[in-house]
Order: sequence, then C-alpha cells, then structure tokens
Amino acid sequence: MILGLSIPAFIALHVAISLIGIVTGLAALLAQAKGMFLPRIQALFLGTTLLTSLTGFLFPFRGFTPAIGVGIVSTLVLIVAFVALYGLKLRGRAQVIYAVSATAALWLNLFVLVVQSFLKVPVLNAFAPTGTEPPFLAAQGLLLIAMLILGAAIVRQPSVARKAASRSIA
Repeated sequence: MILGLSIPAFIALHVAISLIGIVTGLAALLAQAKGMFLPRIQALFLGTTLLTSLTGFLFPFRGFTPAIGVGIVSTLVLIVAFVALYGLKLRGRAQVIYAVSATAALWLNLFVLVVQSFLKVPVLNAFAPTGTEPPFLAAQGLLLIAMLILGAAIVRQPSVARKAASRSIA
C-alpha cells in the first residue's frame, strides 16, 4: 500500500495526475507560444507535474532506476520554473528561464508517456519491445524536436511577461 491506496489504485492516481499535467502543460505552453499567458492553467500544469514527480518517488523501487533519474531532473527543473514564475514574476531573464524550464518539464512528462506507451500498448510494444528499436527512437526524436520548436516559440514572445504581470501571477 502507498498512502493508504493499493498499488493499482496508486498507479491509477499517479497516471491521472500525470495526464492532467500533460494536458494542461500543452494548453498552457501552446497558448504562451501564441503570446497568451494563462495563469491558472500554468499553475495547474506546474502543480500536477510536480505532483507527478513526487508521487513517482513513492513507488517501491530497489536501487536507482531511470524513472528515479527522470523524477529528480523533473523536480529540479520544476523548482527553477516555480522560482522564475512566482519568485521572479517573469521579469528580465526569468521569462526565458521559465520558458525553458516549463518546456523541459513538459517534455520530461511526455518522454515518460512515450516510454510507458511503448511498454504498455501492445501495438506499440510490438514495434519496439525493448525500447531501443527505430520506431521508439523516432517517436522520442520527433517529440524532442516538437518540444524544441515549442520552447523556441515561447522564448520569442516578447510580451508574455507584461501580459502575465498584468494578470497578477502571484
């Protein structure tokens, strides 16, 4: 049991939180790439993505795993995003720092989604049973390229900080 839940129930909760983080992250960052800042959606994205990482540490693991590594990196990236958004209020270089860290946090969540999809979805698993085959690598490569394009589009938005500040981030 984890937090009073059976392991299957905890997995379902963890996955649900992760999916909320992914959907809100896509909505928030796509809007931001278009020059719109959605403070409530951003907050939900950051909160659920952090909760995804933190609940991931509660699974019964023995030793260091790639999942723990991703969780540590994600948590550190999210701390940077929180500081840039709420501590520095996207002033000056904090806007770029936030764009990069929020995009990286979403990418890590999507990276895990792709990994889990290839592990759990039989059709995908048939194409890449070990996660080292070309279809898996192509999916991860395309995801990375898409996230780099999204991050670059967000960084190029000069007015996001002014709009965000006028809507009171804090």
